[in-house]
Amino acid sequence: MTAPTNPPHTTSATSTTSATSTTSTTSATSPDGARLHTQVIDWFEDNARDLPWRHPDAGPWAVMVSEFMLQQTPVNRVLPVYEQWLARWPRPADLAKDAPGEAVRAWGRLGYPRRALRLHGAATAITERHGGDVPTDHAQLLALPGIGEYTAAAVASFAYGQRHAVLDTNVRRVFARAVTGTQYPPNATTAAERKLARALLPQDDDTAARWAAASMELGALVCTAKNETCHRCPISAQCAWNLAGKPDHEGPARKGQTYAGTDRQVRGKLLAVLRETHTPVPQSALDRVWHEPVQRARALDGLVSDGLVEPLPDGMYRLPATRT
Repeated sequence: MTAPTNPPHTTSATSTTSATSTTSTTSATSPDGARLHTQVIDWFEDNARDLPWRHPDAGPWAVMVSEFMLQQTPVNRVLPVYEQWLARWPRPADLAKDAPGEAVRAWGRLGYPRRALRLHGAATAITERHGGDVPTDHAQLLALPGIGEYTAAAVASFAYGQRHAVLDTNVRRVFARAVTGTQYPPNATTAAERKLARALLPQDDDTAARWAAASMELGALVCTAKNETCHRCPISAQCAWNLAGKPDHEGPARKGQTYAGTDRQVRGKLLAVLRETHTPVPQSALDRVWHEPVQRARALDGLVSDGLVEPLPDGMYRLPATRT
């Protein structure tokens, strides 16, 4: 595959928090640090997936859309929705003109549909505050609705080629194994991880942006949570965990969440009914999607509370037509 020529962007199935560098932060200056950069970036040049948000003409808005969609969602599920989304809303202002419910409808079955509302809120703020252009400044990105520490750093790095430590689950796992010799990172990002990420940042912006993308891709494709393929890893000879014999005393990888029978499944079924029509839906139509009334009512109340569903008079419901 051809490596991206624009500021690089890669992804993980589960994006979490990240640390952002400051100009006062020094990069890793040891030979090992420099060698890590070269080896991982060279590997990335030869092995990076050809993804649409990496293309030179993708633009910052496309990168932002991909970052919202890729949180806790695999690439293969995101791709068709991403392409349809940008065909319909190629700029933030296009999305901001539509009702929030249209964003929820277009989100389809990606899961965690509050992300659709947050992306709509970010698009509205970009339109109102920044003339419709995704801001380049990290602080302005962080101030947008629905933008957290990870997403701000990722967009600044991948869309604008800036120097930021982008810490998603995959990067944290690569650093844990390669540098600290542990099999898995902690459940939540720690201050020590942020310090390490800042220390490993290359000094110049372009190399730092490529390092962020390359280390993330390495975690997504090679240094995976299970069934890692160390023989394919460009830094296996330097990896502290590999050199220690790959000890597993830290415990097993975190298990995926159960879906069947959960409130999340019920919420998905309720939303599916509402997405299929542009007219209000009666309570009776929603009642048919799940047999257990208490759980069904709880799930519906949660959707209303989250702003994903609007209750109307006479027991009718619809996707949100007004901003939440």
